[in-house]
Amino acid sequence: MKRLLPLLTGLVLLLTACGREDLSALNPQGPVAEKQFELMKLSIGIMALVIVVVFIICIYVLIRFRRRKGDKTIPKQVEGNHTLEIIWTTIPLVLLLVLAVPTINNVFGLAKDYSKDKNAVHVKVTAHQYWWEFEYTDYGITTAQDLIVPTDKKIAFELVAADVKHSFWIPAIGGKMDTNPGSTNRMFLEFPKEGVFRGKCAELCGPSHALMDFKAKAVSPESFDRWVAAMKAPAQMPADPELAEKFTSQCLSCHAVGENGGNSAPNLTGVGGRETVGGILYNDEAGVEQNIHDWVIDPQKYKKGAMMPTAEDNSLTPEEVSGIAKYLAEYKLDY
Repeated sequence: MKRLLPLLTGLVLLLTACGREDLSALNPQGPVAEKQFELMKLSIGIMALVIVVVFIICIYVLIRFRRRKGDKTIPKQVEGNHTLEIIWTTIPLVLLLVLAVPTINNVFGLAKDYSKDKNAVHVKVTAHQYWWEFEYTDYGITTAQDLIVPTDKKIAFELVAADVKHSFWIPAIGGKMDTNPGSTNRMFLEFPKEGVFRGKCAELCGPSHALMDFKAKAVSPESFDRWVAAMKAPAQMPADPELAEKFTSQCLSCHAVGENGGNSAPNLTGVGGRETVGGILYNDEAGVEQNIHDWVIDPQKYKKGAMMPTAEDNSLTPEEVSGIAKYLAEYKLDY
């Protein structure tokens, strides 16, 4: 037992690191996550009950039927007991039914397809190495990294992958489900209250898998409508014509702002108002302008394997990098 104590202590300390409130399935903030959490509690409760009962019986038998000092007699040989056999066969079956009935009910309930529901908000999620693209198919807009959703609406997700297998997961709201190249998975979630919820890729997908974060931001239906209108408004471009030309030629070949630019990299419309830069540089720490500046200089420093070239590869001078960072930091959507 003394040898096990250090191991158990280390395990407890390790598990405490899994309890971050913003990234924990044990802190459900939506009906889907709550149903999943209830199933977790039920299954853990049944397992704990079985373990306790088995240990009690084992301890009782070890004490009650141990060989006494000086006792040389042979114990009574019992070939079988039909009553006990029926009991230890029936009890597991009952426990299995107690777990199976709500599990099956919730599995089929949570698998309901809302892709044809006109009242749901339909979002096509495309997972890339190592960022997330969100296309609102009913509104004709595309964004990245910050998933904006209205409260009290079903959000119907269509999940695909652009390269390798990923997994879409917002622990506090529900999930997770794989995104596969060449095929589509569907799921739905609900956000009953406003707030920002952290999302992750839950499938090992490369050297920066652990940094493939995104934010789900639940807002009121009125704010969501204002956000949609702001996303569809004409794009803002740098006021300096030379900087605008450089930004267009070097950045918009892959990125986009509004309807301008490419679609092989994250859409930058309103990037200055997002929770993070690159999914991992929090804008309330160093500040959005500094984060964008650092990211443009050397993305590989923050995400190994990222496809974005460095500022040097893009032939951007320090002044141009600073100008682009300032422009993007000030590019915010009012909603």
